[in-house]
Amino acid sequence: MTSSTLRHRAARIFVPVLAVAMTALAGCSASTASTSSDTSTDAEWSYTDDTGTTVTLDHKPEKIASYADYAIGMMSYGLEPVAIFGRQDVASDDRFADYDLSNVAIVGNSYGEIDLEALAAAAPDIIVTGIYPKDRDGTLDLEGPYYAFADVEQQAQLEKIAPIVAIEIGGNGSDVIDSFNSLASALGVSDDTISEAKTEYDAAAADLTAAAAENDVEITQAYADTDGMYVVKPEDEPETALYGSLGVNFTNLNPDGDYYWDIYSWENVGDMMTGDVLLMNVEGLQEDDLLEQATFADDPALSAGQVYPWQVAAFDYASQAEQMTKLADIIRSADKVA
Repeated sequence: MTSSTLRHRAARIFVPVLAVAMTALAGCSASTASTSSDTSTDAEWSYTDDTGTTVTLDHKPEKIASYADYAIGMMSYGLEPVAIFGRQDVASDDRFADYDLSNVAIVGNSYGEIDLEALAAAAPDIIVTGIYPKDRDGTLDLEGPYYAFADVEQQAQLEKIAPIVAIEIGGNGSDVIDSFNSLASALGVSDDTISEAKTEYDAAAADLTAAAAENDVEITQAYADTDGMYVVKPEDEPETALYGSLGVNFTNLNPDGDYYWDIYSWENVGDMMTGDVLLMNVEGLQEDDLLEQATFADDPALSAGQVYPWQVAAFDYASQAEQMTKLADIIRSADKVA
């Protein structure tokens, strides 16, 4: 399998090719108006998302459908979506463990598979999802679908249900959090609510910095399948870029190479055996599976049992505070083995 094919497959885990094509709908229109500061229900509402598209409604959105990552953030701020679609089974997603989903329509449990009839029945005012850049310059592909959508045809069908608001998942994770908070504020979340969440986030960030200073272990964040290992380029993934800025040492063998991934077949995976800790994406191979790969079974981190299932957290203050606390604990418990 070619590296380009591997990259495409891996992209379905983190970064598919994305784009925006917003269409005016009944009760809403695309315009160049700035975001309204009036969040009362009866006032006209407009919001310019990270693609530069402005959605205008005759009222503040009260019924929100959302991709799981942003739904988590909304619920942490006290907003309850009417519908959620994810890339894994939402009901068993541990990130929702503390939230009541009994009144939420789960309309998608696999990437690109969204029950359009169930979503339409939920009658959302807007649909929230993400868009990844396609390169380090932050270029957004305006011809392809948004993240979490199967294709442009599906996106067009979704736009007939409700206008779509996109959050750019690029740059440093703090930038993504800022974008999410901007939308949350426009949806009526108070400054006090966001400020309280930031206090916990700041404390967790400081603790992660302290942990990284105490124990300078190297962290390899990756996804693996039967074809090989896909190692995240830490400056290209917002989460690792954020943690790197806080002092965490990530594997980064080819910083000027291809965007987002260093890709290794199992035949040449030994070239990346430098990390002391492996964070393995939950949708791919895990510790027992990796031990069955003859060319990787003697990886120092794997041999030391320093392998952890890892799911990139949502980009809201609460989710990131929890994730940073988890990573700080991993770092403090790790030994240098590579």
